[in-house]
Amino acid sequence: MHNAQKPALEDLPTSRQLLKSTGIAAASAVAILVTVVLPAEYGIDPTRVGGLLGLTEMGEIKQELAEEKRLDEMSAIEPRSSLWSDLAGLFVSSAAAQEAPVWRDETTFTLAPGDTAEWKMEMTEGQTAQYLMTVEGGRVNFDLHGHGGGNSVTYEKGRGSTGEEGEFTAEFDGDHGWFWRNRDNSDVTVRVQVRGDYQVFKDAS
Repeated sequence: MHNAQKPALEDLPTSRQLLKSTGIAAASAVAILVTVVLPAEYGIDPTRVGGLLGLTEMGEIKQELAEEKRLDEMSAIEPRSSLWSDLAGLFVSSAAAQEAPVWRDETTFTLAPGDTAEWKMEMTEGQTAQYLMTVEGGRVNFDLHGHGGGNSVTYEKGRGSTGEEGEFTAEFDGDHGWFWRNRDNSDVTVRVQVRGDYQVFKDAS
């Protein structure tokens, strides 16, 4: 058996070299955290690199799904007020019928339990759009948001919705619209009507 030769002191790294290597490793870890992990996992993109790589939108969707799950878990404890939801849906439908607005575009689709859909409008900063959303056969969770050029914004969120109406103004150039998810146990039919300042109303699923 041979004993390993003890290294000479001059072959060992100096304290300065160790500190330099540690600093390089720490800086690399921070760079990866800021440019990759934060955008992909949390939708936070301070350097805008995540938006260019398509990671920021992925992180935003992860956060939306996590928030939906948290709210759904809370709803298992808190009783639903279906009466108020039904009354709100009736009010929206009645108001829409009385005004009889002229809509520029509309879409209708059916979501099975657990299914999702996404429709967006291409808009430039400062443009305003109006909308009317009606839901038949159940309720949906939705997120009205926008993203583009590394920017993102949430205009409105809803859960257990049977209908909504309103308007919003684009805060930047990009795609602005809705993400829906059916959390009920039966199929629901969603109808969305839009008008105002935008270029295209499109399926972004």
